[in-house]
Amino acid sequence: MSGLMRGKVVLVTGAARGQGREHVLRMAGEGADVIAVDLCATLPGVAYASSEPTDLDTTVALAEESGQQVVPLVADVRDLAGLRDAVDGAVEKLGRLDAVVANAGICIPSAWDQVTEEIFRDTMDVNVTGTWNTVMATAPHLVTAGGGSIVLMSSSAGLKVQPFMIPYTTSKFAVRGMAKAFAAELARFGIRVNSVHPTGVDTAMGSRAMLTQVAKASMADPRLRGMLVNMQPVEGISVEDVANAVLFLVSDASRHVTAHAMAVDAGVSEF
Repeated sequence: MSGLMRGKVVLVTGAARGQGREHVLRMAGEGADVIAVDLCATLPGVAYASSEPTDLDTTVALAEESGQQVVPLVADVRDLAGLRDAVDGAVEKLGRLDAVVANAGICIPSAWDQVTEEIFRDTMDVNVTGTWNTVMATAPHLVTAGGGSIVLMSSSAGLKVQPFMIPYTTSKFAVRGMAKAFAAELARFGIRVNSVHPTGVDTAMGSRAMLTQVAKASMADPRLRGMLVNMQPVEGISVEDVANAVLFLVSDASRHVTAHAMAVDAGVSEF
């Protein structure tokens, strides 16, 4: 580790496991104190298992092995008031906030005519409103700190249409636009905002149950399955691959990078 984040404080949502856990571990390993936020309860409508409090405990324990402070927050990104109160308390404890990784999100694959009102609403509530809430609860602290970096986790589905995922694709295009819009208005405060767009990642969201759900949805039109194939001959990427990109964007190594949509997608968005 190179100490790229030494002396800084980073907040990560969806931190209990998967990509979120890796972001917490990477930031702590690079010298940052971390605020680790997760719902630790049942996610709406998903095929994969939801995180539990013990998952967040594991993330904290692993990150603390780096010698950094880690403040766990059990909070719902859909609840702005509750999230803001929790974040304010954690920032007061650690003294500042320098970077944010808005990672929390869900995906519920379905053919277009099987998408219910609940599926659409739940996806937008977590992926779009939850991301907006995260920025609104944290950006004032970055202003106070004199600047910083915000990374919004989108998807290759925010760069290229992915069939059988209309609510998810809609939400991730929205996150991409949100990043650019916040980048414009927060630039004067020295705050950079970028989005990251992974292909399928080896996490619970990419579990066998999730793949089975995608395969079932794709039976509606098998011709479209090729749209989900990566250009590189890999089925998916690792959490470390995504964390590498996020670390670059939150660190001073990318001090002049903002309003950028960074693809870590094995070429799927161009294939």
